[in-house]
Amino acid sequence: MFELSREHEEFRRTVAEFATAEVAPYAAQWDRDHHFPVDTVRKMGELGLFGLTAPEEYGGAGLTGADGGFTSLCLAIEELGRVDQSMGITLEAAVGLGINPILTFGTDEQKATWLPDLVAGRAVAGFGLTEPGAGSDAGATRTRAVLDGEEWVVDGAKQFITNSGSEITSLVTVTARTGSRSVQRDGATVEKPEISTIIVPAGTPGFTAEKAYDKLGWHASDTHPLSFEGARVPAENLLGERGRGYAQFLATLDDGRVAIAALAVGCIQACLDMSLEYAGQRQTFGGPIGRKQGVAFQLADLETMLRAARLLTYSAAAMKDAGAPVAAFKQAAAIAKLHATESAVSATRIATQVFGGYGFMEEYPVARFYRDAKVLEIGEGTSEVQRMLIARGLGLPVE
Repeated sequence: MFELSREHEEFRRTVAEFATAEVAPYAAQWDRDHHFPVDTVRKMGELGLFGLTAPEEYGGAGLTGADGGFTSLCLAIEELGRVDQSMGITLEAAVGLGINPILTFGTDEQKATWLPDLVAGRAVAGFGLTEPGAGSDAGATRTRAVLDGEEWVVDGAKQFITNSGSEITSLVTVTARTGSRSVQRDGATVEKPEISTIIVPAGTPGFTAEKAYDKLGWHASDTHPLSFEGARVPAENLLGERGRGYAQFLATLDDGRVAIAALAVGCIQACLDMSLEYAGQRQTFGGPIGRKQGVAFQLADLETMLRAARLLTYSAAAMKDAGAPVAAFKQAAAIAKLHATESAVSATRIATQVFGGYGFMEEYPVARFYRDAKVLEIGEGTSEVQRMLIARGLGLPVE
């Protein structure tokens, strides 16, 4: 049986109290207004949630794998996601896609320039990977960056980018073609695009965060399409090694899949909590609906989904903290993401059914969770991609 440490349990309670007091009372209104609550994001920063895995020199908590730092991050995402999926994904993306690439691949100067504000929650950053014609097939990236003297000139477009156009967005890291290289494939020489990663600060001329999306869910999360037209940034804004952008992206997503699984666990927990409360209050035929097998069995299914998803997620997070072999962690991350997110979608369907007609009314949080859940099966690797990765981990040459 997997058990959290006493320190992790205490940390969970701290974040849960914050979520209950500072997020839950306002989540429905933020959702209705499509409002990104900057003040609340800053409070999350003051609580230290953005800096859990960042070194102390940049204002972080300095939690290492031995301290269970990544597990702490997943717990924070879960507890925020239990009351509001939008704030859960804001934290997940700000750390996993904003801070981590710079922390992992950045130079000392890049870290010193960008991390203090990101770690403190005074700023957020996005990761520009997905394009209109390139999502799961990131090798089809069309955005280009040409080195012109001492500057990169970036042209292209990105879509579905989280934390990319808010008033506190400080930068977006983008993948771009910076050339091509010849490789041997099936006895023939073919040209393969060279993908690199480049930091583009907010406010750079030629870089535009277009109008925010009108999304099905995650209404309080900041998400924009981006355009780059001759956007010039210094040559030293190259993040990591030239030509290694795709590999950096894959490493970033392994962590992100576990974090998204944690967000899904929060969703399932919310569904169970709401359904249990409603099943005890709603009266039909002289008693609460929870005494009916048709409802009780659905709640039993929710509990089973929750325990399985949570154990898979915590186990994968613990593997990350323990420095498990890359292949083993990659497999565990894909399994956790696949099971937890598909369970979350099922959980919201079950919870909505338990609520009956009220579940279809926006005044009840279950409707918001129903809308928010679907994207969990899509973001940071679709369910189909997870199945492909798991199959490859089994030694199958699946494409």
